[in-house]
Amino acid sequence: MATGKINVTADNIFPIIKKFLYSDHEIFLRELVSNAVDASSKLKTLSSLGEVKGAIGDLRVEVKLDKEAKTLTISDNGIGMTSDEVEKYINQLAFSGAEEFLSKYEDKAEGAGIIGHFGLGFYSAFMVAERVEIFTKSYQDSPAMRWECDGSPEFTLEETEKENRGSDIVLHIAEDSLEFLEDARITELLNKYCKFLPVEIKYGSKEITNTEGEGEDAKEVKQTIDNIINNPAPAWTKTPADLTDADYGSFHKELYPMNFEEPLFHIHLNVDYPFNLTGILYFPKLKQNMDMNKNRIQLYCNQVYVTDSVEGIVPEFLTMLQGVIDSPDIPLNVSRSYLQADASVKKISSHITKKVADKLNDMFKSDRKSFEDKWEDMKVIVEYGMLSEKKFFDKAEKFALYQNVDGEFATWNEYVEKIKVNQVDKDGKTVILYTNDKEAQHSYIAEAKEKAYDVLVLDGPIISHLIQKLEAEKENVSFVRVDADSVEKLIKKDDEVPSVLSEDDEKSLKEMIEVVVKKEEYAVQFESLSPTASPFTITRSEFMRRMKEMSASGGGGMFGMGNMPEIFNIVVNGNHPLVAKILAEKDAENQTAMIKGATDLAKLSQGLLKGEALTSFIKSRYNDLM
Repeated sequence: MATGKINVTADNIFPIIKKFLYSDHEIFLRELVSNAVDASSKLKTLSSLGEVKGAIGDLRVEVKLDKEAKTLTISDNGIGMTSDEVEKYINQLAFSGAEEFLSKYEDKAEGAGIIGHFGLGFYSAFMVAERVEIFTKSYQDSPAMRWECDGSPEFTLEETEKENRGSDIVLHIAEDSLEFLEDARITELLNKYCKFLPVEIKYGSKEITNTEGEGEDAKEVKQTIDNIINNPAPAWTKTPADLTDADYGSFHKELYPMNFEEPLFHIHLNVDYPFNLTGILYFPKLKQNMDMNKNRIQLYCNQVYVTDSVEGIVPEFLTMLQGVIDSPDIPLNVSRSYLQADASVKKISSHITKKVADKLNDMFKSDRKSFEDKWEDMKVIVEYGMLSEKKFFDKAEKFALYQNVDGEFATWNEYVEKIKVNQVDKDGKTVILYTNDKEAQHSYIAEAKEKAYDVLVLDGPIISHLIQKLEAEKENVSFVRVDADSVEKLIKKDDEVPSVLSEDDEKSLKEMIEVVVKKEEYAVQFESLSPTASPFTITRSEFMRRMKEMSASGGGGMFGMGNMPEIFNIVVNGNHPLVAKILAEKDAENQTAMIKGATDLAKLSQGLLKGEALTSFIKSRYNDLM
């Protein structure tokens, strides 16, 4: 039996790097600039430990583009490499110098900011370059070295002349990647991936204009300065005590320069145990036409941009927020399914949920009026969280608000306490009346208020699902839309109004109404209401309406009701004078006209009178006026 090690050869690894290592070839610039930042951070760490002779000066990474020579160069004045280190870190594929450095100095280099663990980062250069050169000089007293490889297993390594410490990575861009010789493309990538790296990144220069002198002697002087494209110390790397509200506002503008609307508030994340997590989250003012693909949360690893697809890391209901999350504990370049199963990611997700809930509760307790003013802009996020996260649902009971048609806010417990005496059904359940459209359901709201019932405004996009959740979680409550047929039936009344209609009257009137409307679409019902209530009212079964809405939101086929027909009720108020007049009318034509007029008015209040029927109704009303 033979034993041994399986070797991965360069012949096999280069095609993999070229095609499959990363989904986007543009990622090469992130990897190379990150490596340069690593080299600078390592030097800074060694200097702080007294292992570097003399001053290290200002550390900086520079990106240089030469379109004529077809080269892109990434330079640093960091730690550099000796000949042996080039052999070790460059010629041995997948050996991570950053990880070895951290292992060696783990007890001394706390907070060194080494990015590390990007694996084959340097070799991502071969995704866009046909040839790569490295010119490097170590901070130690050793000759400068030049390394070159054309993407084959062969390389050259020789001594060279280099005056300053550090490394220059020169990419000779391949013909199929000439887009990376365009200034606009490099600027775009540096802004995307390197905007907050912890070492200054220079790319070209820019001209600024200053004013010298005063009054008539003042003159404009133009000056060319280095173009630094990044902010090495972004707000999330600082402690909250060192930041003002203005600082948080400025950072939001820095993240989203094309977003001109200020966020409602922010949450600063700063955790170092049991995982590392920093960041700032902003609650935006949500609008109905909000583009969910813009201004998303950005994920960073030690200030290196990774992605803005944070599903699986941030709870789903919070993906509508804006801001930054930075954590070295989130595994990178892995599938979403892996992220969702990772224990560290689950802990981070739970912590973010808790922080958001705690922040909302603190805001509610400290300034309820201000919280109420913001509620309309943030309620979608809170309601979505209540629906999707049980722990958030439990915490939200303290601050989630419910607003009635009069604009009054209440928490759940406050509201139920307010209505539980007056709005109780025959089984002792508290009936919560609500509207999802104040204008369309105005007449129903008015009638409910005449009976001293309170009506909530529940008009969010997921409100039907939230109602189901609340009914399941809360005891002895039921939700009924204000235009539902069950409002009068459900709410127990001490002053029941007796009906003046006999069974024969109801039977006769029902037959007359079914001549005017299709009985397949409208079911005739009789109720004993106040004489001042509407004579005919269109309602819809609360249960059937919910089933229709749930089936539609579930893809149209849930419970086999995707094509369920609309069925409405015509509720006849047997105590209204018009009903008595219809029954007393001897002329059948006049009787039918009165019924049609009353049913048309009821339909009109529900937006059910359309097309030719609406035109005919308007025309007949004008004729009546004439």
